Amino acid sequence: MADVHEKAVTRRRALAYGRIIVGEAAFAAVRDGKLPKGDALPMAELAGILGAKATPTLIPLCHPISLSRASVHTRLDECAHAIDVYALAEISERTGVEMEALTGATVALLTLWDLVKPVNPALLIDAVRLLYKSGGKHGEWRHPDGVGAVAEEILGFNP
Repeated sequence: MADVHEKAVTRRRALAYGRIIVGEAAFAAVRDGKLPKGDALPMAELAGILGAKATPTLIPLCHPISLSRASVHTRLDECAHAIDVYALAEISERTGVEMEALTGATVALLTLWDLVKPVNPALLIDAVRLLYKSGGKHGEWRHPDGVGAVAEEILGFNP
């Protein structure tokens, strides 16, 4: 585990993203809340939050931290028959929250997979990545390909 005792306590935020492509019929079932196991979006959002909180137990040498905020946001993309997942993690601490955000997004995506597979087992999880992080010695970082309007809205950057 990295020694962080000399680092400054700062407000740190991280936003991760991922997408699951579910196909036309499964997309309609998700959109209409008609999956066999129930309404997928709120379940995935809750699972993602729980995943973010469980990160130190899942990833070796990850610092155990008490998140001050974890949120997961889902967006439907009807044209692509996909669900976009954004996971935000925040803390005031000596270590970052990138792993918590990435774990939250990934657990939400895996939950969607589990809920959608009875309708369509041919699923694809794609594009999982860190979009944004701030705090600490290096300050603010944005993914070189950009973060997108939805991420900016979640981060509170849009008026």
